[in-house]
Amino acid sequence: MVQIKEFRIVMPMSLEEYQVAQMYMVAKMQQQNSNGDEGVDVLENRPFEHDVFGRGQYTFKVYRFQSKAPAWLKTFAPADALVMHEEAWNSYPRCKTVIKCPYFTKFSLTIETVHKADNGRSDNVHNLSEEQLAARQVEVLDIASTARDYWSYAIASNNVDFSKFKSKRTGRGPLSEGWQDRCNPVMTAYKLVTIDAPYWGFGYRLEQALLAGERALFLESHRNCFDWIDEWFGMTMQQIREIEQQSGSSLNERLGKPTSMTTKEGFESRCFL
Repeated sequence: MVQIKEFRIVMPMSLEEYQVAQMYMVAKMQQQNSNGDEGVDVLENRPFEHDVFGRGQYTFKVYRFQSKAPAWLKTFAPADALVMHEEAWNSYPRCKTVIKCPYFTKFSLTIETVHKADNGRSDNVHNLSEEQLAARQVEVLDIASTARDYWSYAIASNNVDFSKFKSKRTGRGPLSEGWQDRCNPVMTAYKLVTIDAPYWGFGYRLEQALLAGERALFLESHRNCFDWIDEWFGMTMQQIREIEQQSGSSLNERLGKPTSMTTKEGFESRCFL
């Protein structure tokens, strides 16, 4: 059964700041989470142009996080069941990501993101149909929350208490209860996750596990965006692109891959959002 869930992550920053923060966070998290045979392998990172959405950045990555697979999945699937292929078309403030798993060939997960300068109260930023709206679940994620679950412990490492955190360079923080309605600047990442694992017996369980994993990843990555604000604040897009290139080369060297970013063999680029 196809599941549709919209996660809304409110951030204490402007749309322009978030673009830099997100790119910095992605590069740094890829470095932190790549070790030995596991991590993120960036195979392609290049500009693209689309008739409707204009210019953006296309990336193709391979994620290897076999050790984080739930115990129940390991009982019938091999170690590489959590090797994921990710294609992303980032035309900020919009982005589309498609994730596939070579082992579960029928599985598909799509994340469509719209970034808006609001506090998470927009009702239908993805222009969903009435049928889609009826099926959609909405959850607002609070980056200041301290609640944890299995995936939080498996994925997350950021334990900063944002109720006590204050940025030295911007003066933003701490984030006390109800901060989303008081902070300025403010913006929201609206992430629409559509997932389908049509496998009898375990498909629904797999969908739920991956939705929980995406939720934990969204929280961790956005907590890092704010936690690292004094590192990325004031950076230009050119500086961020240079960090991306350095990060990609370093990751490939760690994982024993060629240092130049190459296109996946046989892959046909489809620049859409």
